Amino acid sequence: MEVIVASTVGVLTAGGVYLMLRLRTFPVILGLAMLSYAVNVFLFSSGRLAIDQAPILSLYEDLSYSDPLPQALVLTAIVISFGMTAVLVMIGLGAYLECETDQIDIESPDTDEAGEDRTEKDAKA
Repeated sequence: MEVIVASTVGVLTAGGVYLMLRLRTFPVILGLAMLSYAVNVFLFSSGRLAIDQAPILSLYEDLSYSDPLPQALVLTAIVISFGMTAVLVMIGLGAYLECETDQIDIESPDTDEAGEDRTEKDAKA
């Protein structure tokens, strides 16, 4: 069970990092979401993976119980990541509607494709 969960965290992290390195807005948002899912699974697994154990300590049962703190942390992280994803989608949608593309430009807007300075070109013309 631990190997499957560890592999899942690794695959989600690798996929999230790969998508965050893309030069488009939507894959970056998906990469951030995948990273948040990887952190959630990691936090959930930090409370020991146990089957058929009570989430709270009881006086009438044996002393084996699962830790409720990671479960509460994951529920809180899910709500926060959902809200942040919604904010990022709205920012990305606004940028797309303004620029009519979701490409993330690395070049300066003052240079053209050949790397020449546009301001000097416009001053000569």
